Amino acid sequence: MSLPRIAVLASGRGSNLQAILDAIASQQLAAHVVGVFSDKPGCAALNRVDEARRWALDAKQQSSRAAFDEALTAAVAAVRPDWVVCAGFMRILGDGFVARFADRLLNIHPSLLPKYKGLHTHRRALEAGDSEHGSSVHWVIPALDAGEVIAQTRIPILADDTPETLAARLLPHEHQLMVAVLQRAVSGELAPPVSKASGA
Repeated sequence: MSLPRIAVLASGRGSNLQAILDAIASQQLAAHVVGVFSDKPGCAALNRVDEARRWALDAKQQSSRAAFDEALTAAVAAVRPDWVVCAGFMRILGDGFVARFADRLLNIHPSLLPKYKGLHTHRRALEAGDSEHGSSVHWVIPALDAGEVIAQTRIPILADDTPETLAARLLPHEHQLMVAVLQRAVSGELAPPVSKASGA
């Protein structure tokens, strides 16, 4: 039986991608990363897989947002993913992409959603005087960081934390969360929101 196929979308260094690759290499995660897709051709995440599995298109160089979204949708569909994971992908996905992959599209976000959607989550948690912070994995819907939360990880905020120290302490927990949710996904334990709605 072939392994579940994971496509990863990333815009930065790819630390969550590396956590996924490491979990596969250590046989903690029975899956295969079939492609890494980016809106930034120079991003470090692309270098974490061989050239055959890299796809990048500079979103800023495209004629329109729709043109980029169509190209991304076609490229991801071509690798026939069972799961599509947004792991530090810093671009809002178009409605067409979300609709195409809705029942298998996950995002990891560095906040305890519904708090702090969007950017600068660590700074915002500190400014709010929160006692804890964390990361969430959620289903992707067209609205930003608004899909149903699947799982979260939490850490305490320390008195001397800065956005940088908070981010650094959270990151290993975020990696563990990402892998744990994907373990559930590839083993068939995640019921997509679409299925829940239709079965209600």
